[in-house]
Amino acid sequence: MQQIFNFVIRNKTFLLFLLLFGIALSLTIQSHSYHRSEFINSANSLTGGVYRTVNSIDQYFNLKEQNTILVEENKKLREMLLNTPSVSEATLIDSSLSEGRFKIVSAEVYKNSYNSPNNYLTINKGKRDSIQQDYGVITSKGIVGIIDNTSKKFSTVLSILNKKSRINAKLKSSNQNGSLTWDGISPYLAQLEDVSQFAKVTIGDTIVTGGQSAIFPKNIGIGTVENFKTDVTGDTYKIQVRLFNDMTTIQYVYIIKNTDVEELQKLESLTNEQ
Repeated sequence: MQQIFNFVIRNKTFLLFLLLFGIALSLTIQSHSYHRSEFINSANSLTGGVYRTVNSIDQYFNLKEQNTILVEENKKLREMLLNTPSVSEATLIDSSLSEGRFKIVSAEVYKNSYNSPNNYLTINKGKRDSIQQDYGVITSKGIVGIIDNTSKKFSTVLSILNKKSRINAKLKSSNQNGSLTWDGISPYLAQLEDVSQFAKVTIGDTIVTGGQSAIFPKNIGIGTVENFKTDVTGDTYKIQVRLFNDMTTIQYVYIIKNTDVEELQKLESLTNEQ
């Protein structure tokens, strides 16, 4: 307390000046509308800036929570798209899908390789989430791969950047089918093979899933035609496909659960036995 008194005594002149200046400023603001308006505007600008800074800091620390909320919302919307018969072609989802056939599970990527010949992703959903082998994995932009193995809480995904990967795909404009593979060179390019030489192919054409398996629905986005050439036999095209997904930065994915997959597999096994 004594130190406070000593401080006041030592600085009494300056403190008196501040007091009188404050009183004069207050009287000026109260008695002149222009000064009052400018003071209010300045105060609002200052407090607005402080609130904006505080809000930005708060948003930064809540990014993970907000991302999780957005992923869940996108999961619900994508599930609706997959199962709505009236969905337009612009969504890249086939309009003939039966209601309720597909379910979506969102997942976070824990590990992602993309620079080896056979790449995999590890995600945080597994058997306890009813995830099974051969479920398709996508993002909001396009396909990522296929569930390869599952444990209780995790799954590995056979990436489309894997030389073992082979996925039915087609040219969206002509419905000409082929097989999507990867040559192990660029993580941004895949190859569409076995496309008939009679197909009309144009640079920039969209490549989508063909839907000839129980893994992916028709018309899920894959990429666009970068360039193309005939293969060594001259009977088919080999098309370079620039992927919609940047496979080097995948963080969140959606797993497609086909509720008819067991019935389809059972029927196909019976057919193969004949």
